[in-house]
Amino acid sequence: MPATLSAQGRLLPTTTLHLAGIPAYVEIAATPEVRNRGLMFRESLPPDHGMLFVFDNMTMTCFWMRNTPLPLSIAFIDEAGRIINLRDMQPYSEADHCPKRPMRYALEMPQGWFDRYGIKAGTLVEGLP
Repeated sequence: MPATLSAQGRLLPTTTLHLAGIPAYVEIAATPEVRNRGLMFRESLPPDHGMLFVFDNMTMTCFWMRNTPLPLSIAFIDEAGRIINLRDMQPYSEADHCPKRPMRYALEMPQGWFDRYGIKAGTLVEGLP
């Protein structure tokens, strides 16, 4: 999958993940600058597209939706690629959404995407960088 333009007009690397056999086409947010910006200011996402946040080490980092107009769902994922927990996030909310235990990755997808495919805590995410 080719790189895509971020909201800042920069190219972000992309990859395809598989969750229970379902493809998720994701931009990779692997630097502090890109992770801090995330999907802010995005008006839409193509079907089955989202953003994968990659951290150098295990973390308890929480997420919020400041300046994010899209309703999103987030999956917190451990080093082994298993989903720890899932949360729905409302547009523009500054409420914290946190993992239940340390995570290595966080995957944001359009709200309801995980439910639509029956993806739950414990699901293995394949293709993580």
